Amino acid sequence: MKNQSILFLLSLIFVVSCSKPQRQDIDFDRWGKYWFQGKAEISSFDLTQYRYGEARGGEAVLIFVTEDFSRKKQVKLDNPEASSSDKISVLKMNQTRDFVTGIYPYHMMLSAFTPTKEQSQGLKFTASSQEWCGHTFTQLNLKSSDSYSGKIFSYFEKEGDDTFTFSGMAEDDLWNLIRIDPKQIPTGSVQMMPSLFYQRFTHQEFKTEEAFIRVLDISDNRSQMELTYASGSRMLKIDFEKVFPYQIMAWEEIQTKSDGTKEISKATRKGLKIVDYWTKNKVEDEFLRKELNLKN
Repeated sequence: MKNQSILFLLSLIFVVSCSKPQRQDIDFDRWGKYWFQGKAEISSFDLTQYRYGEARGGEAVLIFVTEDFSRKKQVKLDNPEASSSDKISVLKMNQTRDFVTGIYPYHMMLSAFTPTKEQSQGLKFTASSQEWCGHTFTQLNLKSSDSYSGKIFSYFEKEGDDTFTFSGMAEDDLWNLIRIDPKQIPTGSVQMMPSLFYQRFTHQEFKTEEAFIRVLDISDNRSQMELTYASGSRMLKIDFEKVFPYQIMAWEEIQTKSDGTKEISKATRKGLKIVDYWTKNKVEDEFLRKELNLKN
């Protein structure tokens, strides 16, 4: 009996020690009715993207959906029912940007995977860019509370195939934190890794920089998350609805060049649909793109 008591106590200590801190002050019953309904939220945007010193018209799409993720491999689980100890619920954002520079097009995509209920930074971030010169791929993986390892595969000689590490927060995590609950956004001074899209456009070294975050009321029904880097070279503004599910309505990225000129890339929402898009892959389903006001 004594041995059984000891074993029970040890197992209890093990469970407590292995439990993960949870996000606080979120009504996950209401949250789950929207995000765990087996569908994705798709929103389309008119895009103005600066590239090579000129504004380019294009389209952007945000896809938000929850998934069962592997803690160990940091990939989507094929059989989550058989992986209970390895399973973690994440909110995934896929962001695409399509625009043309002169004769050739850019196709870009960024993915962010952030735990829904566990109090954790984003687990994984990836970004790819395809254009006629070639393509690149970058990946960040969380290794501890705020420590990441990264890899880049690029056709540029100075970047090559390389690895890097950093400690801090990934800017691309902010989109998911808004959707989980804006109160999850860390305000004030933070050590921030700029967006993987920004790195692709500027070819900057992968390193964190001091930045300042604040959340502003900009109208009766909208708030704005404003991220400003201490160097003064970059600012990100994301406009979102004040009420749940905190839909993203617009954003601006302001890059200040060395001569003081500003390049303002921006997007404004033009369409929204809640749909299990992975089942809508037939020719007869193409009308759904028109409902999202997508041009291509």
